[in-house]
Amino acid sequence: MTQDMTYARYLALDQLLAAQQPRSDRHDEMLFIVIHQVKELWLKEIIHEVLLAKQLIADGDVEPAYKALARVSRIQTVMTLSWDVLATMTPADYLSFRNDLGSSSGFQSHQFRTLEYLLGLKDQSFLKFHAEGSDGLAQLEAALNAPSLYDVAIAQLAKAGLAVPDAVLNRDFAETYAPSPEVEAAWLEVYRDTQRYWELYQLAEKLVDLDDALVTWRHKHVLTVERIIGGRPGTGGTDGIGYLASTLRRRAFPELWSLRTKL
Repeated sequence: MTQDMTYARYLALDQLLAAQQPRSDRHDEMLFIVIHQVKELWLKEIIHEVLLAKQLIADGDVEPAYKALARVSRIQTVMTLSWDVLATMTPADYLSFRNDLGSSSGFQSHQFRTLEYLLGLKDQSFLKFHAEGSDGLAQLEAALNAPSLYDVAIAQLAKAGLAVPDAVLNRDFAETYAPSPEVEAAWLEVYRDTQRYWELYQLAEKLVDLDDALVTWRHKHVLTVERIIGGRPGTGGTDGIGYLASTLRRRAFPELWSLRTKL
């Protein structure tokens, strides 16, 4: 009953606080675990908000989606700041327990990949890192095969009477999105007549906020990893700093960046 509810019971604190299980006796491993578990919790909330925003935009309720998108941007800021906490760990601190991580790696986070898919950064090669029949793989496949946040935003351009090719509107959503000159031209019309297309203009800027924050998060990730492990390979077998640096060039909403040169 409601009157029997306690703070600890409502938040399932017994389970939550028992989820930190260091595999070594090294002091700093607790920080490493907590930082990454908190990131996964924030990713869960981000996915929750992006799914809401995507549904609202798909339904034509563009303005109500602003709140969810703004919330995501604020969460991204908090996640980026958390790298500063992890950076208090020295290379010697990390190397003292790194072997206990085995082949585990943030590269394997299905929630982070789900977020990328939801934003439109789709790469099917990441599916192989998740077990057949797992909840993580199911979530990834659902996001991969569905229209992304950017896809539903582009569809609103067409609904507003702007010229968007059928090949873009009816493409295979599981494939990587390819920038379109016609989509760029449609967004240019929005930016050149903001009063007429105010909702779409505000939506575009909210999307750029997300992309900006994602690249900022990646950049801080690169710096933190370089500070702690230098050029060593990642625990999951990746190229480490080389792979992370390559992600800085990715943009979820490419035409919203390229149009700025043509305004």
